[in-house]
Parts: sequence; structure tokens; C-alpha cells
Amino acid sequence: MYKVGIISLGCAKNLVDSEMILGMLDASNFKIVNTIEDSDIIIVNTCGFIEDSKKESIENILDVIKYGKKVAVTGCLVERYKDELKESIPEVDLWVSISEYGKLNELLEDLLKKEVEIDKINPFVRMLSTPEYMAYLRISEGCNNCCAYCAIPLIRGHFRSRPLDDLLLEASLLEKKGIKELVLISQDTTRYGSDFNNGTNIVTLLKEILKFEGFKSIRLLYLYPDEISDELIDFIKDNPRVAPYFDIPLQHSSNKVLKGMLRRGTQEDYQKLIDKIRNKIPHAILRTTYIVGFPGESDDDFVNLVAFTKKNEFDHMGAFKYSREDGTKAYEYENQVSEALKVARLNKIMDVQKKISYEANKAHIGEIMDGIVIGYNPKTQIYKLRSYWNAPDDIDGTISFKSNKEIKIGEIVKVKITSAFVYDLYGELVE
Repeated sequence: MYKVGIISLGCAKNLVDSEMILGMLDASNFKIVNTIEDSDIIIVNTCGFIEDSKKESIENILDVIKYGKKVAVTGCLVERYKDELKESIPEVDLWVSISEYGKLNELLEDLLKKEVEIDKINPFVRMLSTPEYMAYLRISEGCNNCCAYCAIPLIRGHFRSRPLDDLLLEASLLEKKGIKELVLISQDTTRYGSDFNNGTNIVTLLKEILKFEGFKSIRLLYLYPDEISDELIDFIKDNPRVAPYFDIPLQHSSNKVLKGMLRRGTQEDYQKLIDKIRNKIPHAILRTTYIVGFPGESDDDFVNLVAFTKKNEFDHMGAFKYSREDGTKAYEYENQVSEALKVARLNKIMDVQKKISYEANKAHIGEIMDGIVIGYNPKTQIYKLRSYWNAPDDIDGTISFKSNKEIKIGEIVKVKITSAFVYDLYGELVE
């Protein structure tokens, strides 16, 4: 019996691929192990989104080959740079691009000289690597937005919604595994169904998923701003099991920069959307991400971004330095911003957000939050909670609380928030 381990890098979408690979191998009688030392084969599932993620992927590959095990490398980095990687790191035994996943089983069989028979990769056969109470449901592949800075369409191809029946079958399998928290993900979640031409959309999917009563919390991640419809906002308002959580990567607020990014919509459009969500759902959580240092971003553009951030007081905000990615339209843009200025602007916008986050968090003091217990530290006797306030990607901060009684991980409880910090909340169990 071959023993295999996997290193999964990058986003939750990539993690689902890793879970499918593990499911394929587990169903084919491989033993899944957690350490390189115990493995016969190591699979590194790479990310190739921005420069930092490329470096992380390369570092992991170089580290793994030192152990003398069989090494297979999959994922986004391979999809973009397979030929260059094969030439520069010949020690790797197998390179598999995303477009080759349909024959991954055959490629691994060849690597192992036909000593084993491996099932095909199957989206319904996943070995979940998330905590036992939660799972991701990837609802589409690819992206049609073609933003000037983004390599995703080059890696994952054009947008393709997964068939509704397939998603409902997968949801039913996840419910049977005891999943309580379901997180819907894709490159462009709000576009779901637009390629079917039969009226199916993200609300159609949510209506069907709500029929699975085992899911106590359903969350959407990555909502393209101009695709957030009144229908979706109203549906979230009227269905408390769908977290009132709007993850809207705006990327910037300056109309000049947005135009250069090839983003649809303007600052005025974004403002109307934010106001509409908060008017309809006053307790909604708004999260966004920015790119600072995009080519041609002037001092005035950055001042605009700071003012926009202060005005809208996002509950959660993350920012990234612009990464110049070959193959993207912005790679050829003139007026590239210096690294030093990117760093200065990143630090400035995050300092602004710290104050906003602290004030926003203080507003939750006294609130009673329903949530799922996601962790426990026996040394401090402190539990951690996931509520509508924080997504499961470790970006939003944590909710901690103490309890005089023992609580199981995955149990649903009520916690009253008693203290607030810059990024975190603290509370006590409501009996």
C-alpha cells in the first residue's frame, strides 16, 4: 500500500481540488499520511496567483525534493509555467496542470509503473480537510471578468457554472457527513447560472440548498459588486440561515484606477450598493479587499481610497500590493508604482482600517451572537466561535469566549460579546 501526503497551497478553491485528489487516492486504497517522512509520494498542489504565492509554491517544491521521495506537483503554478518548471526543477517526478486532472489517475499509475489501479478524480468523492463541522462547495470554475491585474482566466479558463443537480447531490453528501456550515465559493460566485440561459441564478441555488436542514449556516464568498442583485440582498435579509455577510472585493475606489483595472462599475455605483445593503440589512457584515500601487495610482487616487474607506467603515478589509503578473494587461502598463511606495500605501491603508475595525467591533458589545464552536485551548480554557461576523478563512479575526461547562467542537451556542479589540471579539456563553 502506497502512502501519500499532500501539501495544499493557495485559496479555498485550490483546497477543494486537493480534497478531490485525496478522495481519489483514498478510494484507490492509498494510505493518507500527514508527514513527509511517512510518505512514499508527496503531492504539492500549488498556487500561482501572485508573485508571493509563486515563491511560496517554489519554496515548498524545493523543500520536498530534499527528502528523496517521489514528488508530483499539481495546480495553478503548473498550469501557467509547466515547461519552465520541468526544465528548472528536473528532480520532480511528475508535473500535472489543472487541465490534465481528468487523466491524473493515469499519470500517477505511470509514475508508479502500473503497480496500482487508480480511480478517476471525482467531485463527489472528496476527503475533507476542513474541520468536521464545515465544508466548501465550489459552484463554478473559471472567470470571464478579465481584470487587468488578474491571471485567473489564464489559469482557470472561462466561467463555467456547475450543473445545479450536481451541486445538490454534493450538498446532500456533505449534509450526510454532518456538515453544519456550508461555504459557497468560486472565482465569481454571484455569476452562478448566467451561462445556463434558463433563469437559474445564485438565488435559485440558495433556495435549493436551504432545503437541507442540516446546514445551520450558509455563506457566500467573493461577490462581484455589479452582480449583487436586489433579489439576492432581499433573499439574504429574509433567510437567517444565509449569513448576512457580503464579501465584496472592490479593489479600489478611484474611478481612474478602476477603469485601468478594467473593473465594471464606478465609485458612485459602489457607494449605492453599500448604502443599499446597509439600509436593507443594518446588521450586515461588509468585507472588502483593495489593491494598492496599481500602475498609474497617483497620490490623489490613494487619498480617494483612504477617504472612501473612512466613509464606509468596512467591518473587515484586507489590502495587497499590486503584483505585476506576466500575461495580464496591466503588465504592459506604463507608470508602474515603486515597491517602496506600494509598501508605504499598504501600511497607511491598514493603519486606517485598524481604527475603523476597532470602532466597528466595539459596536458589537452587548450583542448576542449565534455560532458554531470551532476551537478550544485547554491551557487558557477559552473557546472560539464562528458566527455570521467571521468567515472560515482566518482573515476576519476571532471570537473567543469562556464557559463553565464543557462544549463540543461543532456545537451551536449563543455568546454575548463583552469586549472588543482591533480585530477580535470576546464574550461569554449565554446559558
